[in-house]
Amino acid sequence: MNSNIEGHSHHISQQFNAELEDVKNHMLEMGGVIERQIADAMCSLLEGDSGLAGEVLSVEDRIDSMEVSIDEECTRIIAKRQPAASDLRLVVAIAKTIADLERIGDLGKNIARRSFQIEGNLPPKKLMRGLQHLTDVSLEQLKDGLDAYATKDIDKANAVWERDDEIDSLYTSLFRELLTYMMEDPRNITYCTHLLFCAKNLERIGDHVTNLAESISYMITGNYEMAAEEAM
Repeated sequence: MNSNIEGHSHHISQQFNAELEDVKNHMLEMGGVIERQIADAMCSLLEGDSGLAGEVLSVEDRIDSMEVSIDEECTRIIAKRQPAASDLRLVVAIAKTIADLERIGDLGKNIARRSFQIEGNLPPKKLMRGLQHLTDVSLEQLKDGLDAYATKDIDKANAVWERDDEIDSLYTSLFRELLTYMMEDPRNITYCTHLLFCAKNLERIGDHVTNLAESISYMITGNYEMAAEEAM
């Protein structure tokens, strides 16, 4: 009798672990879709590709659907399994993270829409270099954040959190550079304004990735503020 009970408990435990792994993988899949969306949005802007911008906008429904599905998975796990300790923290962290990922997707959508505004009136390449660099760092931060989630790597999560200062500095520098171009020649005002909005969106993406890193800290340690305390 005891062996049957132990066998049944082991089977339930395996099912539960599989459900937790599935919901985490679905969240990481959503992150991968959004990572590609941001890269394509910036490519459409930097190359004046309105067709690619349209493809970016078409991904919105898929991202929204993924968020709803994952949120339902999290709710179902909590209601059915009543997880505790680290398992509960994992589910709560994922539920919080998908909201941040959805917001990142919205920011990518905003960038893509700017592509239509400056189509056929691309600014000089020298104006794009700073924006490209900010894009590269933001995308790398997002990728590292998702990798830290996949591997439960608290050190990598802290590195992602700390890198937000670099993104803020790059944004400030680019903001000043674009303002200078606008003051030098009024003809630069229109597209520089669009680039400023895009740069701000990238800076805000960095903020959401910082939230993601803090969720990883909570998932592993139970403390959202761990990264902040270690950085002080």
